[in-house]
Amino acid sequence: MKGPPPDASWRDSARSAKLWIFDANATFPLLIFAFNISTNTFLFAIFGMMFFTALSKYGFTIPIFLRWIRSTLAGPRKIAVPWWFK
Repeated sequence: MKGPPPDASWRDSARSAKLWIFDANATFPLLIFAFNISTNTFLFAIFGMMFFTALSKYGFTIPIFLRWIRSTLAGPRKIAVPWWFK
C-alpha cells in the first residue's frame, strides 16, 4: 500500500468527502435509487442530490441546517424562565 501523496497536508483532513462534484452526503439518495429502481425513487434521488448540493454550496451541513431551521422557528426572543415556573 502506498502512502499519501507528497503534496498532501494535514489541512486536507477537514475537507468533506466528495464523489466527483457531489458532496458524499448528497449521494445517499442515489443509494436508495440503486436499491429500488423506479421513476419515483429516481426523482427523489435527483431532488435529494440537488437539495444536498445546494446546502453544500451555501456552506451548510445537515446538523448546521437543522440548527438553523430550529433557531428560525424559535424566533429572536429567548425566554430564560420556563413557562411552568411562572
